Amino acid sequence: MKIATLIVRSLLGILFLFTSVSYFLHLNPEPASTGDFKAFQVGLVASTYLIPLAKSIELLCGLSFVTGKFTTLANIIIFPVIINILLINYFLTPENLPIAIGVFLANIFLIYSHWENYKGLFKMNG
Repeated sequence: MKIATLIVRSLLGILFLFTSVSYFLHLNPEPASTGDFKAFQVGLVASTYLIPLAKSIELLCGLSFVTGKFTTLANIIIFPVIINILLINYFLTPENLPIAIGVFLANIFLIYSHWENYKGLFKMNG
């Protein structure tokens, strides 16, 4: 289980580092978008803060996953971003859905592998 966790954590970290660094350094041209996704993307870009915020979170969590530091916190922080990636792909770009499902399942696996660290969040005080 430890080796699988290390592999999944490293791959997820590398993916997030690649996408965030590519965004900030403009390493890859933005793919042309069409249809409903184009309208959605125009709205995201118009907000001026949402994409840089998501990419900053991806960068920090990617660093966390690659270094193995603060992974419990990174799993929780990146979860809403991954849910949004999954839902955007489900509703607007279903051809990319397999990648989004893989990222979602990888995050769930990492949460499961560190479940002892999360038990206190679900404890009833009474």
